[in-house]
Amino acid sequence: MVVVIIGIVIAGAILSLGSTGQDRGLQQERDRLSALIDYVRDRGAMMTTEYGIVCGQHGYRFVYYDTRSMQWLPETLDDTLRERKLPTGLDLQLIIEGRTIVLDDKALQIAPSAGAATALGAPTSSATPAASNAGVDGNPTGIAGISDPSLGAPSAQSNAPQILLLSSGDTNSFELTIERPSARRSVTFKSGSDGSVTAGRILEAAR
Repeated sequence: MVVVIIGIVIAGAILSLGSTGQDRGLQQERDRLSALIDYVRDRGAMMTTEYGIVCGQHGYRFVYYDTRSMQWLPETLDDTLRERKLPTGLDLQLIIEGRTIVLDDKALQIAPSAGAATALGAPTSSATPAASNAGVDGNPTGIAGISDPSLGAPSAQSNAPQILLLSSGDTNSFELTIERPSARRSVTFKSGSDGSVTAGRILEAAR
């Protein structure tokens, strides 16, 4: 009986890691976020709309810049861009411009003043959103709480993203890591100087 139980446990572990020995759940979250980033960047370029990602410790959500109200608003009408919660056991780590940002799941709360969302990425005025960092709400980076790393995640009242995905194809410098601390396993998204965003391989730290 003991041998049977051990066999079942081992089989379950193998299935959870997949045939390559990697973490299937972590790989799924990497592929999902990669696809969502590609989707929102294509959408932003087509609609000439600035998008961003608000990160919490255990999830993330997408926002866009509304030119009429001059504020970041959550995208609530496109279910593809709904808030995403990571499965139990996974969390996020974020580095912006070389500085570690303290993430808080409170940042995932939608600001009460931003409840009225427009159609997907569509500005509520005829003005064309600025296609540079300087044009996003007058802030050189368009990000709240980044000038001082100790400030951590942006307030839920602002909806300001830590990660910018601009319609011009540019982005700010960031490294976003999805990790499974219990297994010391992780995968990191990195922005390039050309505006590209790449997802790395799943890595397992030496014990």
